[in-house]
Amino acid sequence: MRLEQIEKDPGEFSLTPNLKDYEAERQTFAWERVAESFEGLPSGGLNIAHEAIDRHANGERAEKRALVWLGENGEKREFTFVQMKRLSAQVANALASLGFGKGDRIFTLSTRLPELYYSAIGIFKNRSVLCPLFSQFGPEPILQRLRRGDARALLTTRTLYEKKVEPLLGELPELKHIILFDAPEHLDKRVLSLKQLMDGASDVFDIPPTDPEEMSILHFTSGTTGMPKGVVHVHKAIYNHWTSGRYVLDLHPEDIYWCTADPGWVTGTSYGIITPWLHGLTNVVDEAEFDASRWYRILQEEQVSVWYTAPTAIRRLMRIDNDPLTEYDLSRLRLIQSVGEPLNPEAVVWGVEKLHLPIHDNWWQTETGGIMIANYLSAPIRPGSMGRPLPGIEAAIVRRTDEGGVEIVTEPGKEGDLALRPGWPSMFRAYLHEPERYEKCFAGGWYLSGDLAYRDAEGYFWFVGRSDDIIKTSGHMVGPFEVESALMEHPAIAEAGVIGKPDPMIGELVKAFVSLKAGYEPSEELRRELLGFGRKKLGVAVAPKEIEFQDNLPKTRSGKIMRRLLKARELGLPEGDTSTLEN
Repeated sequence: MRLEQIEKDPGEFSLTPNLKDYEAERQTFAWERVAESFEGLPSGGLNIAHEAIDRHANGERAEKRALVWLGENGEKREFTFVQMKRLSAQVANALASLGFGKGDRIFTLSTRLPELYYSAIGIFKNRSVLCPLFSQFGPEPILQRLRRGDARALLTTRTLYEKKVEPLLGELPELKHIILFDAPEHLDKRVLSLKQLMDGASDVFDIPPTDPEEMSILHFTSGTTGMPKGVVHVHKAIYNHWTSGRYVLDLHPEDIYWCTADPGWVTGTSYGIITPWLHGLTNVVDEAEFDASRWYRILQEEQVSVWYTAPTAIRRLMRIDNDPLTEYDLSRLRLIQSVGEPLNPEAVVWGVEKLHLPIHDNWWQTETGGIMIANYLSAPIRPGSMGRPLPGIEAAIVRRTDEGGVEIVTEPGKEGDLALRPGWPSMFRAYLHEPERYEKCFAGGWYLSGDLAYRDAEGYFWFVGRSDDIIKTSGHMVGPFEVESALMEHPAIAEAGVIGKPDPMIGELVKAFVSLKAGYEPSEELRRELLGFGRKKLGVAVAPKEIEFQDNLPKTRSGKIMRRLLKARELGLPEGDTSTLEN
């Protein structure tokens, strides 16, 4: 299915796409040219905080809104670039007064509060390392990450501190201070008030010289087994953030931007904090959790033009039987991008039908630091495809050889490991304290992503599944995403998660867990209909042999269906860390 670029009447808000000619841009692209887009520190080097906030605050955008914060209970606060510069300077001075500086890991654990956003910038200014944690983590994952990340300070709220952190203090002797966003005064010598610290701090801070290769962010990412990995990124990663903001998100100075991701995850940091401000945009932040009518009102009232969200949110919107364009004025919205897991083709089509805009998918990982492969505003979308590599990114499908190297798969449609040529600026520099684990990610001059994919004749990449999710059934290799996407085409299905279930005869059989749209009820008749639908769409070898109805499938807060948890529950195995589960 080939979905051509959908044109709607944009009126006065018509903008020319930044990426006009994909092939021409790839041939002429140079990271050296991207470097010229940045001002650099007066003191020397490159620092995220200067490029994202201070250079705008020192120029024509000083009084432009940088942050529009929408509180859960109706409060609205706005911050200009010059205000963000001063507030973040106070945070940097406060951290410095406590003895924190270059390389010290400063963790954050908070809901989406304004203090979180300007504190992140203050951490960068101080040349400390921002280490975001998701507020829904339980005590054990918090403890693991604070320990493994060599935490020196934690910025959080009083409620989260008392509920989740205070019981851990005896096990964290290296954690020097806990700094509370919402405490008016210091609690004791170890637990301090950010407000009190900032009240006594100057709102002027001269950023020291910063090497572009200095550590800037430490993200933690969980695997299916083992302890969480500390993924190291550097200040120079902003080359990728700026480039993907320009070519994928198609950011222009006039845009109002909203990324729905939480900063506890890499998307919420890279594209909810850094990227929009590198481009000098107004950045919308909503404190509340998903609510369809609230989200549509935000798009309307804040006049959002570029919206970056997740497939799980799109699927939730799809479940509602309404016509958004008759209920809300979304005329300013011109681009929707999605990330977090592969976007089913049905969601792309739904966007065209309901919003008069296709939804563009893209692909990247915590380790890549930024978007690597995407569907672009100026190019045709192939629903279900992750798109084509960004200018400056070399991607390939490879297979490991017996000698420990890799060979490139050149034949279109043939599956293999999705690999990237190392050297892009936002590539992770290490797994903290785990050099051997890091080295295992590379072979034959390629970074191996752990995702299986194939490339078609036109250069579009298609996700098949994680290498450890692949189902082996009767000699066939079945990607769960392929099965899920096919099932999603049935009008009754809202979400689908697919696993391999051990079978003594065929190795594994394909089992699907599905949740239904409003108006449909589980029944044996519907189960048989879905099994037949799957066989018709996929063929007997690939189609599910079993289907189980569930009201809601287990998902992380970032929107990924947890196949690992579905499989553990099916087989009666330990569920492992479930702290990132969506409530």
